Amino acid sequence: WAHATNGLFFVRPDPNAPRGAAKNEFRSWRDLCSDPQADNVIKWGTLKSAERAIEKLVRSYEGKCGRLLDVCRQSIAFTSLQDLANCLEVIADDEQVAIISVKNRMSHNYDAKTHSLGYRDVNINLRFTSPLAQRLCVHLHICEVQLLLTPFAKLKSSAGHKRYVAFRNARGK
Repeated sequence: WAHATNGLFFVRPDPNAPRGAAKNEFRSWRDLCSDPQADNVIKWGTLKSAERAIEKLVRSYEGKCGRLLDVCRQSIAFTSLQDLANCLEVIADDEQVAIISVKNRMSHNYDAKTHSLGYRDVNINLRFTSPLAQRLCVHLHICEVQLLLTPFAKLKSSAGHKRYVAFRNARGK
């Protein structure tokens, strides 16, 4: 999906870059596909911690485990809203994917100031349905793909995330 729509991935800083050199926080999927070190360069999404999963179950889902759908997640960033929308369309048209839900925080109807300190993205909960996914018995596993613009992606730094966690905790979510 990222290849077809100019998607960008978070990357780790280059340890060999000269001190003071500009940090390249993102690289295109197209560029990464030709990099033999891509797996070591990309900041892959991590699993939600057990502590946060339990907290979310108690605070938001009344203990209903089946509602916790974002344990496994990955972000794809875009420099334009058009590329983000194109990616959403490519995912929706992918015959090897079943979309379970879409949360559109880019919508004009979403009150980002009240709910997320201004942060916006599009979250897609989906399952892979390919024959390979079925052979590996992961075809029922739901994961989350977060589509966001690069300015919002930059807010996902450790300091930005700490502010969001404080806000979320104050709201009890």
